[in-house]
Amino acid sequence: MDRRHFLKIASAAGAAGSATLFSGCTTASTKKEAAASTMSAASVHPDAAMDIPKAKGQRTVIIGGGVSGLTIARYLRQAAPDMQVVLLERNATYQFCPLSNLYMVGGMDLNYFCRSYLDAAKNGGYLYAQSTVYDADLENKMVYTDQGKIGYDWLVIAPGIDYNYTSIGVKDPEEEYILRQNYPAGFMPGSEHISLKHKLENFKGGIWLNTTPAGNYRCLPAPYERTCLVADFMKKHKIKGKVIHLDANPDITIKKKGFHAAFNELYKDYVEYIPNFDFQSVDVEKKTISSSFDTIHFDDAAIYPRIRASKLIEKLGINKPGDLQFEADIDPYTYAVKGHPDVFVTGDSRWMPYSKSANTANSEGHFVAQVIANRAKGKDTPWISPHTICFSMVEYEPVESISVSAQYAYDKKKGAFEFANVQLIEKWSKALGDGTIAWGESILGDISGNQGKA
Repeated sequence: MDRRHFLKIASAAGAAGSATLFSGCTTASTKKEAAASTMSAASVHPDAAMDIPKAKGQRTVIIGGGVSGLTIARYLRQAAPDMQVVLLERNATYQFCPLSNLYMVGGMDLNYFCRSYLDAAKNGGYLYAQSTVYDADLENKMVYTDQGKIGYDWLVIAPGIDYNYTSIGVKDPEEEYILRQNYPAGFMPGSEHISLKHKLENFKGGIWLNTTPAGNYRCLPAPYERTCLVADFMKKHKIKGKVIHLDANPDITIKKKGFHAAFNELYKDYVEYIPNFDFQSVDVEKKTISSSFDTIHFDDAAIYPRIRASKLIEKLGINKPGDLQFEADIDPYTYAVKGHPDVFVTGDSRWMPYSKSANTANSEGHFVAQVIANRAKGKDTPWISPHTICFSMVEYEPVESISVSAQYAYDKKKGAFEFANVQLIEKWSKALGDGTIAWGESILGDISGNQGKA
């Protein structure tokens, strides 16, 4: 086999591997993006410049194409049309995390969750570069990627979360990766949700384990919603077994009246809820998880450890001192990194105790886009509270949900941010279920420029 023939086969294999990652999102744009990924796979010298159009004015670079990054990219271009906005994202296709529990139980097709980064950039008037960021020089305003380096006037770091498996007593990397692959948490977009769906479809009975971590984790009600929907799946398919829900917290963290009612009224024979579970260890071979007092056996599981901010935050040395989740040390009213007024951290890597949810990140994104646009003009921006709107499903077919809407305020006496203007609806209904789907479509439309489903 000559070199040219070998490279042709290797290139085809690489393209196939890229396309497999999002096999449920098979669209024309996905195929284009997978091809683009293969074409750009050649190694790049770290001092080489990224192939990107020259900025005619100021440039904002955004690291991370989640809800926060996508929102800022689109609305910063609207607020500052003369500014070049470049979104750096390692994935070829966007996948929405909210409502993924409904996908897991077969209540929704994966295409609902998938959007094209190419189309989002085209609709928003910004540039999308598929690349992996591995470092940044905040003093010299330079970001380093596998596609070369890129300078900036303004930088937004919105890289999301990572999991902290040591928080549940797992310190061996081999055991951690068995947990990641065999019992994924399902709170990062991509393969985790697809894997969980396959696991549930093949679940023959016994104990399904769900967990809720300590700290401010991504999407506070989602683990309890998952327990409801897995129990509903067992009930509908007459699977002999139950869901054991281990909670590191003393009680359900939000919408507790509604979730407790669902556990007791809808799934009394299917759900066992155990609060105050101090996770000490997981034995992946024996399929057990232990606290100081109990050892629980499971047949299958979605194990959600405590979260932390993306490791990029720590690598750049901008994490908040003493923060157990390594979140960024930023001004809570501007999202600017302390000591770096031209660098912002948004979304789930910020330290403020706001809900780590899509609606919160979207509302923050609108605000930070305005902050950057105004700062570029030498103006300040009055703080606006983010808005948390969260629906949680307790049944599917028909979908029925409970909900919460809240903002935030700073309590000077306590020296902390707290919920404000809270509106809870903890009696489930189909109207709220339909509202859940409509809310998801609204957020997806806002971050992607109202492009249609995949």
